[in-house]
Amino acid sequence: MSPSRTERLLNLLIALLNTRYGLHRSDLRETVYRDVAGNDVSFGRMFERDKTDLRNFGFDVETVTDLGWSEDDPATTRYRIGKESNRLPDVELSPGEWTVILLASQLWERAALGTAAANALRKLQASSRLTDVELPLGVQPRIKPAGKAFDDLVAAMHAQHPVSFSYLAGSTGKEEQRTVEPWGLGSRFGQWYLAGYDRTRQAPRHFRLSRLTSAITVLDKERYSPPADFNIRGELDRLPELPLRTAEVDVRAGRLLGLRQRALPGDLGPSGTPDAGYDRLSVQYRDVEVLAEELASYGPDATAVTPDDLVTAVRRRLRAAADFCAAPIPVIDFPNQPRPGSVRTRTSEDQLKRMLQLVPFLVHNQGLHIQEVAERFGVTRKELEGDLQILICSGLPEGYPDDLLDIQWEDDHVYITQDLDLKRPVRFTVEEACALLTGLETLNGLPELAEGGALESVTLKLMAAAGEEGLRAGMLAGPEVGPADSATLDVVRQAIESRSQLRLVYLSPLRDRVSERNVDPLRLYSLDNTWYFEAYCHSAQGLRNFRLDRVQELHPNGNAASTRLQPNEGFPAKLFTPNDDDTTVTVQLTRRGAGLAEDYYAERTSPLPDGGLLAEIRFGNTAWLPMFVAQHGGAVRILEPRELADQSRAWVAAALARYGG
Repeated sequence: MSPSRTERLLNLLIALLNTRYGLHRSDLRETVYRDVAGNDVSFGRMFERDKTDLRNFGFDVETVTDLGWSEDDPATTRYRIGKESNRLPDVELSPGEWTVILLASQLWERAALGTAAANALRKLQASSRLTDVELPLGVQPRIKPAGKAFDDLVAAMHAQHPVSFSYLAGSTGKEEQRTVEPWGLGSRFGQWYLAGYDRTRQAPRHFRLSRLTSAITVLDKERYSPPADFNIRGELDRLPELPLRTAEVDVRAGRLLGLRQRALPGDLGPSGTPDAGYDRLSVQYRDVEVLAEELASYGPDATAVTPDDLVTAVRRRLRAAADFCAAPIPVIDFPNQPRPGSVRTRTSEDQLKRMLQLVPFLVHNQGLHIQEVAERFGVTRKELEGDLQILICSGLPEGYPDDLLDIQWEDDHVYITQDLDLKRPVRFTVEEACALLTGLETLNGLPELAEGGALESVTLKLMAAAGEEGLRAGMLAGPEVGPADSATLDVVRQAIESRSQLRLVYLSPLRDRVSERNVDPLRLYSLDNTWYFEAYCHSAQGLRNFRLDRVQELHPNGNAASTRLQPNEGFPAKLFTPNDDDTTVTVQLTRRGAGLAEDYYAERTSPLPDGGLLAEIRFGNTAWLPMFVAQHGGAVRILEPRELADQSRAWVAAALARYGG
């Protein structure tokens, strides 16, 4: 929406906040609406829309009438907003509590909750000056939500809209259409689950997000009421873990070392005889879809033999990938745009939200450099200056110069001396409260944080500050983030602290081999409960990321770290780092797979009419891309370079041939 509407809403908010007895509609029309209102009817509609917008921001627009008169009479009806309306209570935080808050706010790897957490953090910085804190070594956990379906379900859940989707039922193995009232989302056993009321079955049900076979459709014309005091964490605690099962898999001789290491020892009596050049392995698993995704990625190097539902699941993924690869190719056209997410959309709602955070932030953080302020708010300097220009022109209707917001930036340092009762941030939204409080609860899985008092105390403070919105944080539950192998993690952490070099024996699935190398560890971080460490690898002569669960041996080699390199790009860590010799690959993503563009840090995207995306992504190693296409089963295909597209198509076709077509 236009900046003029942003300015009008801001002036209306300031006017209603700074009146004791209220203002008549006629007063507001002559001042706030003087340059925009038409006739009485159009003015009335505009005023009602603006009041609704302010209420959506949480401000209670009160109606005051003269004694004995009705609200229907504009001449005797006045409007105002209480100075305490929708204000975040002051939250004083210690350095230890700030450390925990920073970690919790940066947990979300991507998705809407990452934005909500950043907004909540800025509100806290606007009510209590951010103390300089140093994040602890080896404690950089992240949560990776389950693709775009996660974002859509969170939005529908908070707005209380039902959703519909196609679902692969575990009991029947058939794809079914479901309509569900979403009550909560949580992670258990390495999987994300939706809990809600299934209108199709007319009963509460759980749905594994890995079994969704379509994008989420939000029924935004309908509403529902969730059960009072619903808590997804408690609900999932009652969910039994899937039983351990055994699959028979034929593996090409000399290939897939990682899968071979997981195979059961000895001969368990596999049925039949494998084809020449293949070995038959027995592999244990719990979730058929998780194993099917892995086996599909291996293409013709691995073939599921038993059980039948696993064979069906792998074939279904490969068939979908083959069909997508054979579909007509859309016109490849990228608008001249930067990487997704680097520039915020300039809407009236977004801009006013930002301004309501910006004024109190500047009040509590006087004299910050304008570039630092822009970086804190995730906007460009030019956008921030546009916000400031609107702010300094806003104030009380028909007021004197002292009745305007007074903001100055001298030598690029920003100061505010007149705040017009905007010096306190608005309360957390439901999304912001859920993002922070779910993050804090997730951090309980890290002993070094849970043992101190900061985590418990800051959770209590935020619950009190969030109010009713905080109570709805029970709709989300993050995964367990504690490392499976704490001994290996401790060795890496000690090496980072002492600046020591490590000798590493490491399994690389992409190269399908075990290698030995000397590394200088720089930092530890995680995605869900999978932990990584970033290190300078002397064999590769560059920065590399290593998964702790693929480390087979690790010990200090007696040498000091020989480089003073710093971790790449600061905090938070990224799994993928672009290099000059990367290959730029154009991929097409379906609506279901659109989240992969963010997962792999797409350079450019272009929306497609069916809700999918074209994306340009840089890959350092392209040899695994056929596996990438097969793994995601019809959610992604390669368009350019053509030789990579042909390789992927051939890989999927060869895998399908192993299943008879």
